[in-house]
Amino acid sequence: MTTSTPAQTATTQTAATTQTAATTQTTAQTATTARQTTGRVNFAKSAPKAFKALISLDAAAREGLDPSLAELVQIRSSQLNHCAYCLHMHTTDAHEAGESKERIALAGVWEEAGEAGFYTEKEQAALALTEAVTLLPGGVPDEVYERAARHFEERELAQLIALIFTINSWNRIAVTTRKVPGQN
Repeated sequence: MTTSTPAQTATTQTAATTQTAATTQTTAQTATTARQTTGRVNFAKSAPKAFKALISLDAAAREGLDPSLAELVQIRSSQLNHCAYCLHMHTTDAHEAGESKERIALAGVWEEAGEAGFYTEKEQAALALTEAVTLLPGGVPDEVYERAARHFEERELAQLIALIFTINSWNRIAVTTRKVPGQN
């Protein structure tokens, strides 16, 4: 067992305090630079643990869901939340994944486009649930939930709900911090 003298302990504590102060100052300078550039905080740099946790949640929420459906849900939520940053990202991702321009463009009027055959019943149920969860007009109506439950097995429905509340979180971060479409 090693023992340290009071002078060694004081030196170690001073070094740790100096290092903590330097880290805090660097973090504050990074946040200040981000605010000067965009006028808002850089969430990823200023809250890295929360950012990484949300990335993990996002990945977990997508598991088992059709990637095309996931993009349509994220597009619709981003439209409803007026999140240009996420809307740009997810329309680009959907297009790159092979989604048609028509289906991407019509996501905002999915009910009418669904009647014309652009979206399956399952996709329409997912989009209806997306709107209900995103807007929360006094809760998610039973008929909307039951419609989704008819098209999705329990695990898949839970994943869909997780995806919807995750994209809503991303939308709220991007809107609040004024993320610019097409930029990181």
